[in-house]
Amino acid sequence: MIAPATFSVALHNETATAQLMADLALLVGPGDTITLTGDLGAGKTAAARAMIRYLAGDEELEVPSPTFTLVQDYELPAFPVMHADLYRVEDESELEEIGLSPLPDATLVLIEWPERAPSAMPADRIDIALTHRPALGSSARAADITGYGKAAAVVARLKSLREFLDASGYLDAVRKRMAGDASTRSYARLIRDDGVVILMNSPQRPDGAAIYNGKSYSAAVHLAENVRPFVAIGEGLRAAGISAPAIHHFNLDHGFLISEDFGGEGVIEGDPPRPITERYEAATDVLAVLHGKALPEMLPLDGQTYAIPAFDTDALLIEIGLMPEWYLPDRNAPLSDEKRAEFFAMWRELLKTPLAAPKTWIIRDYHSPNLIWLAERTGIARVGVIDFQDTVLGPRSYDVVSLLQDARIDVPENIELTLLSRYIKARRADDASFDPAGFAELYAIMSAQRNTRLLGTFARLNRRDGKPHYLRHQPRIWTYLQRSLAHPALEQLREWYLANVPPPQS
Repeated sequence: MIAPATFSVALHNETATAQLMADLALLVGPGDTITLTGDLGAGKTAAARAMIRYLAGDEELEVPSPTFTLVQDYELPAFPVMHADLYRVEDESELEEIGLSPLPDATLVLIEWPERAPSAMPADRIDIALTHRPALGSSARAADITGYGKAAAVVARLKSLREFLDASGYLDAVRKRMAGDASTRSYARLIRDDGVVILMNSPQRPDGAAIYNGKSYSAAVHLAENVRPFVAIGEGLRAAGISAPAIHHFNLDHGFLISEDFGGEGVIEGDPPRPITERYEAATDVLAVLHGKALPEMLPLDGQTYAIPAFDTDALLIEIGLMPEWYLPDRNAPLSDEKRAEFFAMWRELLKTPLAAPKTWIIRDYHSPNLIWLAERTGIARVGVIDFQDTVLGPRSYDVVSLLQDARIDVPENIELTLLSRYIKARRADDASFDPAGFAELYAIMSAQRNTRLLGTFARLNRRDGKPHYLRHQPRIWTYLQRSLAHPALEQLREWYLANVPPPQS
């Protein structure tokens, strides 16, 4: 049995309450339950309202007390939230009528007066007990926060986060929610009179069960499972002249860091979004410059070292394997054992070419969502790079594919080819031995690898993680895949895909 975890916070006013609830919001999600206990007027509704407004990104959002409605539902950008008040509940059987028995799976549930239905409360929950503290001021409260069951770890992490913010001088900063990504990380802007920074919450966590020779998917393909690579690679990129955000404070053990805020001006425009030519040219130039440098494979990290992992055969094949594992079953086209063996044998042979090529740093997700335009800077420094913790050592073509075959926006083929020529021209100017034809082959192979993986990744995000919006990108991925399969070096693979891999639903 997991022992409960408890700590207490003095809340001098509603601002302090809002800060606490914003910090907790970074650490919880759909399926979690938070109960709020305390006398009438203790501040339960104010605490729930603060969290809902933070998650909504709207300080003015109308959040009434659910005393009379019993339940209020909110469809918020991150996930649904249910706010319940059980004060008027006389029998636990009433909970089924109002949608609280059983508790919804994919919703964050906030429950005031949980003591009115104690046996209906889940074993894994966070309780916030609020009490008046008139000695600290007329509106002061104390919050005793207890995590029960699996939620004990969340409360322990909340305590560590508050200690990190205090030690960094940001405990009293205003919090603004930021949209997350496909990972388990979460983000907030911290605002003080002297400026704005970004808080990253990056818990130590594998992606998936240990089913790849005893490793999780993230460990097998060298995805960051903690914040350490972010710190090391960020410093390395800045040393190479690339605009990665400066890191002001970090805690490697708990996975918290506070970094420079690059703002939100991107490299795309319009609806549907399309590349801004000048900005994509600069982003292409960043790669040409980076790939012309002799980059270290070991980086300093807080008095120690960090070894950048190699993008090896096993990692590349496991990534590719997401397509038959997740995408093909969704398209009612599972592979026989014989066809599966053919698939991996072809890829193993094809990957010999990129694995034999000179290696550089591969940022891996070097594409529009992770590129910020810094107009006040000059040259390649105008391109801010914000997602680089998964960097590995591999062929130079990979990140060029990531940029020019953007998984989330359409890059017209004429723009792709123009920018690819720009990259090749810059590389030839820097290195007379650069082989354009050889690079074009590497580009096609790594395009096929990346887009095959993405078909599976987006299917998995839908089916495993409940994120169906990623499926809308699959037709675009398919288009990119067809471009790369047209290369003569991929003729055998093209024929196999034609026979065995149906296109996505449009």
